[in-house]
Amino acid sequence: MTEFVLDASVSMRWILETPKRTDQKYAWRVLEQLEDAEAIVPSLWYLEVSNVLLGAEKERRIHAIESERFIVQLGDLRITVDTQESTQAFSRIIALARSYNLTSYDAAYLELSVRTGLPLSSLDRHLRRAAGRLDIPIFLA
Repeated sequence: MTEFVLDASVSMRWILETPKRTDQKYAWRVLEQLEDAEAIVPSLWYLEVSNVLLGAEKERRIHAIESERFIVQLGDLRITVDTQESTQAFSRIIALARSYNLTSYDAAYLELSVRTGLPLSSLDRHLRRAAGRLDIPIFLA
C-alpha cells in the first residue's frame, strides 16, 4: 500500500475550494488516492483542520453542519496519526524550522517525511521548497 504524509493545506481543499485550479486539482487527486493509499499525519493535523473549519464558519464560508459532516468524512479515510511528533518537537522539528524558515507546524510535516522516508503531500510552497532541498519527493508531483 502506498503511504504519504498529508499536510492540512491539501485536506482543507476538500471542503474549502480555491480558485487556484492547479491546487484544487491536486487536492482532488490526493483524495482519490486515499481509496488505495494511506496518509500519515502529525497529531497537530487535527488541530489545524479544526482551526481552519472554525475560521471558515466565522467567515460564513461554511456552516457548522458542513464542518461536522466533513469531520465524519475525514474519519472514514485512511489517515493514521504519528504519535512521535511531541518527542521530536524540541529537537528535530525546531531544527528543521530554523534551517528552512518554517513554522514549527510545517516543520512537523517535514520531520515526519524525513523520519519515515515518505513523500509529502502539501500545497504550501515554503514547505514544498524545503522538502525539495531535502530530496523528499512531493506526492503525485
